[in-house]
Order: sequence, then structure tokens, then C-alpha cells
Amino acid sequence: MSVRHTWVVSEGGATASWFDVRLAFADGARVDALAVLSGQDVRVEDVRAEPPLSLDDLAVLAEWLETPLFEACVPAPARAAAAASRRARPAWPRGREERRLVAQEYRAAREEGGDAVLAVMRATGRGRRRSLRLIGQARDEGFLAPRRARR
Repeated sequence: MSVRHTWVVSEGGATASWFDVRLAFADGARVDALAVLSGQDVRVEDVRAEPPLSLDDLAVLAEWLETPLFEACVPAPARAAAAASRRARPAWPRGREERRLVAQEYRAAREEGGDAVLAVMRATGRGRRRSLRLIGQARDEGFLAPRRARR
């Protein structure tokens, strides 16, 4: 079994990706298929088989192609996320541990020269206001240096 990404076409906001799929069997038979990933759908556009497939074999072709196409079409992080929970926000601890991790993300982004608030937003899955509030709380707890000298 081999799946090869053939080409991508983008038009407007939509993207379609084509994949060549080849199934080779021990008896020398083979099936070549052309699959299209468009949005959330995967469709098989063309199937060629040597020797020709029977109606029963054609009926189980989708089962033969399902797993390899899923692995080729869906990136690994997305597969893991689909298998995990369906939460929009990543799992993140609360309380003191949350503020410590926020400070860690903030410092790492500052050292790399990136946007520290954006790094906290990505790590926590929170919006900008909530991330700024978490950064402020991390400062108050002493995980980060104060923003200004207090008088």
C-alpha cells in the first residue's frame, strides 16, 4: 500500500488535494485510485484495477483505502486531536501552577524575540485579555519581574 500526495489546487478560500493510492496484493493484483481531499470530504475519483475488480471487491474498496487515506490526508497532530477530546482549548492546569507555566511561556518567547502575549495565548488557548490578566497575575506572584518600579 502506498499513498502519494500528487498535487494541490487553491481557488478562492477552498483547497483541494489529490492523492495517488496504490494497493498491491501478494498474487500480483493491484488497484490504483485517485482520491481528492476537499474541505472535510475525501472522494475517490478514479479506480483502475488489474485484474478488474468484482462487485464484491468494489464494495470493500472503501474499507481497504480508509486508513491509509486518513493517515495521508490528515496531519498527525490533527489525528491526535481528533482521537483526544473535542475541547477547543488545550488542557491547562489552574491556580499557581497555571501562573508558573504562563511565566515560563512568557520568558521563553521573550528570549526568542517573539511576541510573549501571543505565546501565552497559544499555550493557554485563551484570548488576549485573559492572557494579559494571567501574565499580570504571574507578575503579582513573583514569577515575573514587575513591569514598573513601584513607588
